[in-house]
Amino acid sequence: MPTETPDPAALAPPLVAWFRAHARELPWRGEVRDPYRVWVSEIMLQQTQVSTVTRYYEPFLERFPTVSDLAAASEDEVLAAWQGLGFYRRARNLHRAAQVVMEEHEGRVPREPVALQTLPGLGRYTVGAILSLVDDMRLPILDGNVARVLARVFEVSGPPQKGPTQRRLWALAEETLPEVGSGAYNEALMELGALVCRPQNPACGRCPLGALCGAKASGTQTSYPEPKPQAPVPLVERSAVLARRAGTILLQQRPASGLLARMWELPSRELEEGQDPHLEAGAIARELGIRGQLSYHGTSEHRFSHRLWTTHVFSCATRAAAAGKGEALAWIEPAQAGDYAIPTAAKKTLVLAGLEL
Repeated sequence: MPTETPDPAALAPPLVAWFRAHARELPWRGEVRDPYRVWVSEIMLQQTQVSTVTRYYEPFLERFPTVSDLAAASEDEVLAAWQGLGFYRRARNLHRAAQVVMEEHEGRVPREPVALQTLPGLGRYTVGAILSLVDDMRLPILDGNVARVLARVFEVSGPPQKGPTQRRLWALAEETLPEVGSGAYNEALMELGALVCRPQNPACGRCPLGALCGAKASGTQTSYPEPKPQAPVPLVERSAVLARRAGTILLQQRPASGLLARMWELPSRELEEGQDPHLEAGAIARELGIRGQLSYHGTSEHRFSHRLWTTHVFSCATRAAAAGKGEALAWIEPAQAGDYAIPTAAKKTLVLAGLEL
């Protein structure tokens, strides 16, 4: 058991050896690393589990195989391909960054940290991940997995999101980097956090850093890192209407700014306290010029990081065309839903109303 703070230089040799023996086969890993493909994978992996990303990574690249293909696409096309990954700002930033690469960097992803970090949506972590994995550049990374490993090994107190703790962890991420093989070391750190040094029930018995880990020596593994205090998540109640007309359904595009900007959903509205969901659904239908008896299907729930949506779903058959009042509206066949950027929250309301997507 360690009796003092471990030498930062001691982490890389056992960790990289473990990684070479136990690394998962993932579609973005390979002997030759393309900066565009690594960039796409890193953006997808932000706040999204690997198991989810593996389902979307290759289809996305089949649709946009190069940075020029991504830049030339419309935002609607990019958002439609991103469906299911959530946190859609990432997709918008990726799309805009691809356009900047074409406009200002002659179509080549910058391979210099300062230039790369000027692209929309790329911060210190993403730049370090891309350039260390592609060019073995000696740059540190710090995501949730890495922060957990370093906080336990070096017994770093405080929530990782807080300034002093975050600065300490970034410093350790840099101090532990080997002179050669930084990309393999960074990837090994992330892999260790994902597979072994888990938030709960860490598998310390098979950890290559067990002999160095301060938290393991003191039996305080799950005390690190210190959790950030969670604020209550507000409940937002909504009503939504699925209008059917001659085999088509009506979708409405959300406003150009704010949550799920410019994405498509059933015509919906948020309810004030005490408002009746059925009456508000009727108001939605009248505003759209939809006539027909409303049927109630139930309530769908969707949790965002900062709010919980509870949506009461109604439907009606109509022969009338939607008037709209200027909103972006589209009558589509259900089979066309994949061509529209429909977020998971909206898909839940469609499924609840009986559609198969």
